[in-house]
Amino acid sequence: MPYVTVKMLEGRTDEQKKALIEKVTEAVVETTGASQDKVVVFVEEIDKKLYGVGGKRLID
Repeated sequence: MPYVTVKMLEGRTDEQKKALIEKVTEAVVETTGASQDKVVVFVEEIDKKLYGVGGKRLID
């Protein structure tokens, strides 16, 4: 049973997340031969206040 975790900054719509899950599932099925009903996709959204680059938060 393949498990895939996608970490991304918050701000995408539910439709975008739904499409992402569908496409990631398709890619896993195509490349591994796993059955679609066995592929698990987790979407973890990161709060922009908790993410920094170069010593600065992205929201600053």
